Formats: sequence, structure tokens, C-alpha cells
Amino acid sequence: MLMFCPTCGNILTAEERKDNFRMVCGSCPYNYIVRKRLSSRLYPKLKEVDDVLGGAKAWENVETTEENCPKCGHPKAYFLQIQTRSADEPMTTFYKCVDCAHRWKE
Repeated sequence: MLMFCPTCGNILTAEERKDNFRMVCGSCPYNYIVRKRLSSRLYPKLKEVDDVLGGAKAWENVETTEENCPKCGHPKAYFLQIQTRSADEPMTTFYKCVDCAHRWKE
């Protein structure tokens, strides 16, 4: 929490001493001794992300092609083409290895 000096309006900075913790103004002699430490954490709820490829069902009825897997070297992979950019750009090809199920795109 930001605190401001009631005298001059500048931001108060934290200063810790042996016996107390206080907020001090850098431009005037004002200081505020903190008697009790307060803290809280608020974690925002993350939005659910849609699977761009359509989930597991998108890979059910796909064709195979002769493409080497970069992970295991298997010579066959399933492939799926999706238009991910604007219409004047080429389609993105997604591959899934038949052997190890590793996924990559080109």
C-alpha cells in the first residue's frame, strides 16, 4: 500500500530500525511509526484457455504422412492443417508422431 505524507504530499518510504518500522518522508521531517504489520495476497482467477487444435477429438480422423519425428526419428506422423493466421498466409501444419505422440508444427 502506498502512503503519502500528509504535510507535503510526497510518497513515504519504508525504513526498518532495531526497535520499530516506520514510514519516512524524504522531503520533510514527517515520519509514521507502524505498530502492526498487515499483509494479504490476492491471486487472480486464470481464464480457461480453449484448445486451438480442437482437443483430443481433432486427431481421431486424420491422415498419416512421411514425416520424421524430431524427438524419436520415427518416419510416420499424423498431420492436421489449420488456418492460424490471415487468409493470405499459408496454413499451419501440425504433426503428431505415430510412435511417441510428440507434437510439432511447420
